[in-house]
Amino acid sequence: MVHQYKLNGYNIVLDTCSGSVHLVDEVAYDVIALYKEATREEITARLLEKYADRPDVTAADLAQCLDDVAALEAAGKLWSPDVYENMAFDFKNRNHVVKALCLHVAHTCNLNCSYCFAAQGRYQGERALMSLDVGKRAMEFLIENSGTRRNLEVDFFGGEPLMNWQMVKDLVAYCRQREKETGKNFRFTLTTNGMLIDDDVIDFCNREMSNVVLSLDGRKEIHDRLRVDYAGHGSYDTIVPKFQKFVKARGDKNYYIRGTYTHANTDFTKDIFHMADLGFTELSMEPVVSKPDDPCALTKEDLPVLLDQYELLAKEMLRREREGRPFTFYHYMIDLTGGPCIYKRISGCGSGTEYMAVTPWGDLYPCHQFVGDPKYLLGDIWKGVTNTAAQDEFRHCNAYARPECKDCWAKLYCSGGCAANAYHATGSISGVYEYGCELFKKRIECAIMIEVAKNQDLAAQGIEVPVQLGGTCTACADGEGCAE
Repeated sequence: MVHQYKLNGYNIVLDTCSGSVHLVDEVAYDVIALYKEATREEITARLLEKYADRPDVTAADLAQCLDDVAALEAAGKLWSPDVYENMAFDFKNRNHVVKALCLHVAHTCNLNCSYCFAAQGRYQGERALMSLDVGKRAMEFLIENSGTRRNLEVDFFGGEPLMNWQMVKDLVAYCRQREKETGKNFRFTLTTNGMLIDDDVIDFCNREMSNVVLSLDGRKEIHDRLRVDYAGHGSYDTIVPKFQKFVKARGDKNYYIRGTYTHANTDFTKDIFHMADLGFTELSMEPVVSKPDDPCALTKEDLPVLLDQYELLAKEMLRREREGRPFTFYHYMIDLTGGPCIYKRISGCGSGTEYMAVTPWGDLYPCHQFVGDPKYLLGDIWKGVTNTAAQDEFRHCNAYARPECKDCWAKLYCSGGCAANAYHATGSISGVYEYGCELFKKRIECAIMIEVAKNQDLAAQGIEVPVQLGGTCTACADGEGCAE
């Protein structure tokens, strides 16, 4: 399958299954577009007519271009065969390793954000804090179900996890001891609204957390519109100085400033640029997912505006990069020189199988966006997964599970999309959240364009960068998941 598009002055051709990306001129772009639907003679005639005012486009030139396209096809770099469908179902059926937990240490929050999918941290239930005993048992569940995998990942989540801060610190200490006893390696992430950040939080996170996600929606008027405390006061003035201090102290360790855009700020690039101008260089901005009648919900009329915004963002990122003041946007992070193992690209995020969420009571759910839904209560950290029917649904979620995805050029980049978004939009985890698909495809087009532009800059310096799809690894092929 081949996908062609034009963006920022570049004519880009993507071969879906090989991952090959080709930057071509107008004539080659047209040749590729016609190649599978017309004969060489027909293509030549049509393009000679189209480019009649260009003396540099001759029959001989077109013949050479057609030969070049044929050579790329023979080399497996255009219209390469799709050989991955059986691998997708086979891998997930054989893989029974748990590699990560989203630990809900606090089902409560000190902010009252109206768009919160977690109902202000309560997940439609009672407010609660996870005990250290439940946390320890969750870590033992992860160790026991991790197979030969060495690196295990734990995200301290909420609600607001800093409302149970001492438990987080105590549990990290427990895991560091268990590392010595088991040979495992724990990587921790913390997601916080920032209200309770102090020097102790900064010092501990910079020592123990592999990544920290800091919630900020952008401009003060946008952030304070929804991210308010229970008295209705905005949180921007409180958290921004704390985030700046945190990031400065963090040095070169990973962090993300993560925002959410809604119908109120479809001009969300202004919020991203604002955060970059505050000194933050690792940024993410997610579209809100809410009920259609919610005032925050994105509308059909918003979609073309959002697509334009993503293009504007990509162009501005390139401009700033060339000026020596770059920033990273999470959704534009793409590796065209190798990329993830093909098993990862076809099997999805692993929710419900490799990755699960744990409530303060020790219940297991496929991910944080399913917590509180009795249909997707998988089991608990003592008995393990007992709702095998629900887990089997997730085992069959992949890039090939949805008929709508089979002929989509982006399927090896989205892996079939987010099961939770599909469920909330269609009532089925095997459904398709079409609005999200359109946003995702635009983001991938922009991400590839950025890499093409960077490679062009390198080529101008005489540096060539290879482009190809990620390969496989032995552990994944054996159904064990990555040992690392």
